[in-house]
Amino acid sequence: MSETIPKTTTHRVLALIPAWNEAPRIGRIVEGARAFLPVLVVDDGSTDGTAEVARAAGATVVQHPHNRGKGAALKTGFAWALEHGYDAVLTLDADGQHDPTEIPKFLAALEAGAGDLIIGRREFRRMPWPRWWSTPLGTLLLSLALGRYIPDNQSGYRIITRRALEAFHLTTTGFEMEVEMIAEAVRLGLPIGWVPIRTIYGIGKPSYFHPIKDTLRFLRMVWWIGKRRRLARRSS
Repeated sequence: MSETIPKTTTHRVLALIPAWNEAPRIGRIVEGARAFLPVLVVDDGSTDGTAEVARAAGATVVQHPHNRGKGAALKTGFAWALEHGYDAVLTLDADGQHDPTEIPKFLAALEAGAGDLIIGRREFRRMPWPRWWSTPLGTLLLSLALGRYIPDNQSGYRIITRRALEAFHLTTTGFEMEVEMIAEAVRLGLPIGWVPIRTIYGIGKPSYFHPIKDTLRFLRMVWWIGKRRRLARRSS
């Protein structure tokens, strides 16, 4: 780790980890994130002891009584962070695809004023099939809908400032919320920053991403974003 990357920040930042049935992995993710930030885990209706493992690792835990979706878990965490006075929230996944030792990169970008939404940018060529082509295709479609280039449309490793969280109007409850946040930042004119992160796959667990259902949700979101942009241009 470079000595020029700070381990701390003048901002109060909360690490937020949405989790669903991640008991075998959540402990080490919490411990890694706690080396840099306080950690909140939103247990989205797990049945495998995820909440207990997260607490034992040192996280504060909020539990949903049943599974509501990643976006819903993120919204619960965002509300908790705002209520407790945090300046920004760093989100990372519970399944091991985000390396907690890269948190200082995001903190450095936040300190440098890189944006109100700072997203980890992955290397698509390092992704397994079919993601190595489907993720870039999704990025292209979203960029066309927004009218600006978006290097990585669905990376869940990101920082969102309090200003953005208070201004965003988020309506979705699934994986597509990560796309919706980008669209909201563009709509509101909030700056978006990017930091390079490791591309980690092959961690020995099934993905909760449903190729058909979640792809249709993504396409519907992109269509809606494009439609909203066209309407805004006509009315201006």
